[in-house]
Amino acid sequence: MENLTSGTSVLLHCNTSGRHTIIFTLIPVVYGCNFVLGIVGNSMVVAIIYCYMKLKTVANVFVLNLAVSDLTFVLTLPMWATFTATGYHWPFGSFLCKASAGLVIFNLYTSIFFLTALSIDRYLAIVHPMRSRRRRTLLYARLTCVLIWIFAFVLSVPTAYTRGVFQIENSNDTVCGIWHRSEHIGLLVSLNMLKSVLGFLVPFVVIITCYCLIGRALLGARSRIQRSTRSRDDEVLHMLAAAVLAFFVCWVPHQVFHFMDMLAMLGVVENCRVLDIIDTAMPFTICISFFNSCINPLLYGFVGNNFRRNLLRLLRCAPDSRAGHAILSSKMSALSYRASEALRLNSSKKASARQTSNEK
Repeated sequence: MENLTSGTSVLLHCNTSGRHTIIFTLIPVVYGCNFVLGIVGNSMVVAIIYCYMKLKTVANVFVLNLAVSDLTFVLTLPMWATFTATGYHWPFGSFLCKASAGLVIFNLYTSIFFLTALSIDRYLAIVHPMRSRRRRTLLYARLTCVLIWIFAFVLSVPTAYTRGVFQIENSNDTVCGIWHRSEHIGLLVSLNMLKSVLGFLVPFVVIITCYCLIGRALLGARSRIQRSTRSRDDEVLHMLAAAVLAFFVCWVPHQVFHFMDMLAMLGVVENCRVLDIIDTAMPFTICISFFNSCINPLLYGFVGNNFRRNLLRLLRCAPDSRAGHAILSSKMSALSYRASEALRLNSSKKASARQTSNEK
């Protein structure tokens, strides 16, 4: 594909599409809030795991990489806030345009892939704790993280390559975007389909499947778990429901309008009024999806008692100690062995009952 650089002039068909005062005023404020929350939350996750928890568990490795991914992404939010506040004027040059756009897609893939890996790890730890012990090692976790980083980088390169800085003739603005040239529409549509399938549909199916299997295993083992642990069991299910709901709420609106934008790219939608709705809604859906990078530390870190305890130690600047080297274990991990033990007990009783009946 031709590498489009600064100085390219583009004439827009609907030149006022998506240009509203509320977007130029509200969106930069939301970006600023996402930036502050993302920096503070993810920095605390990195500091707590590095200073107190250490990389002693598979969950720690995935959560740390997830936080680093979100942290590198939120660093680009001030540029996008400036871009929106100035009426879609990009003053940072072609390189930062390509790098920032590539980082957005890079974070989308790394964040969702790490969430998926964490979901699979939670499934194995809770439903198959003994059988999966050989595979749930730090070596496998680190190799998985390396593969995720490399794969996400490869998937984000086309976005960075196709981005460029353009001069809009009928508005005299310099924007950072993708020129939908007719001869390259097929490639752009393929990239957008890849973003929807690998960046949302497949991970969402895996995540929802893992959490449904976890919930079924825990509910099936409730009769075998002591009553004193029932409340903790309920907290596990609430935690899983919150994680799935947050993932769904943050990404579905953007994926819906992303699909509509792809229809506009193909020429299926040409009405300027409809295009204005798409271009107006898109920045808000992007804000919602960006917010997922801020709430990840809350969902996958701060819900753990050990994590909250170490957060207080970090805020008090307490020194490290061997007694305080707690392993990152959410309430899900605390119930894994009890749930699996109940499941094995139930299956063993059924097996012994069959053996008795056969002997008779």
